[in-house]
Amino acid sequence: MEKLIILTGPTGVGKTKISLEIARKFNCQIISADSMQIYKGLDIGTDKIVSEDNNIKHYMIDIIEADENFSVADFQLRAKKIISQLNKKNIIPLVVGGTGLYINSLVYNLDFSTTSNDPKLREKLNKEAEIHGTQYLYDKLLKLDKETALLIDSNNRNRIIRAIEIIFNGGKKDNNFRSENNEYDLIFLGLNMDRQKLYKKIDNRVDVMLEKGLVNEVEKLLDSGLSEESQSLKAIGYKEVISYLKGEISYNQMAEDIKKNSRHYAKRQLTWFRRDKRIRWFNRENEDILNQIFKFVGDRIE
Repeated sequence: MEKLIILTGPTGVGKTKISLEIARKFNCQIISADSMQIYKGLDIGTDKIVSEDNNIKHYMIDIIEADENFSVADFQLRAKKIISQLNKKNIIPLVVGGTGLYINSLVYNLDFSTTSNDPKLREKLNKEAEIHGTQYLYDKLLKLDKETALLIDSNNRNRIIRAIEIIFNGGKKDNNFRSENNEYDLIFLGLNMDRQKLYKKIDNRVDVMLEKGLVNEVEKLLDSGLSEESQSLKAIGYKEVISYLKGEISYNQMAEDIKKNSRHYAKRQLTWFRRDKRIRWFNRENEDILNQIFKFVGDRIE
């Protein structure tokens, strides 16, 4: 059975630093499970790891252009291939990220091979969003599949539409979401911390991103010809900056919106991942957290 370690947790909790320590300790290579770090050019707003800062091999970062689309099925296909390749080399793959749908595609029996694109349905849903707003579509997804909806940003129209499209084309996965994938020798780790402290960390991280030049990063992407309707620019942090650049909101309102939306996203992440009883949670505030994780992982990979 192939080995697999997964490290997840809400945005802002500090997964990157812990993941590097785990990778060094157990000779792992890291597969990113972040739906926005796959895009080239989206660096500051995704808090993308700088490869020069570490000597750990990373996969699934900067793999497509910012104007391309990338689905959960695409991630599942590529990630599973990398997991197998690493196991053949006796290297333990360490999947790190907080994109729930990406994580679930590896730990649940989600089969995307029977689902297809439906241009007519997509056009219909886009028209509904234009008339009633993206929240209208999100409410529709909540009624169809609440658990999937919890994993998607309520403002990300493209991902909402794709989720509805999958449901209406034979990909309804109510049962599969509860059917655990047992093909891996899985060690499932989660990081958490006091909610209010997490929210403060998120707010501080947004301030740092803005200081690093997030607005300038978005301006460059738009100046390069990237459409504001691109899937990549629907991410939290980018869509709010676009609203600011269009004069729809003030700078201060933009900053507050990014913080608020990030906090809401973190709450949804925790709501979902807490349902999976396989996850062993660790308190990020514990000074002895690394030793605790090392012992837990070490006892299971001997």
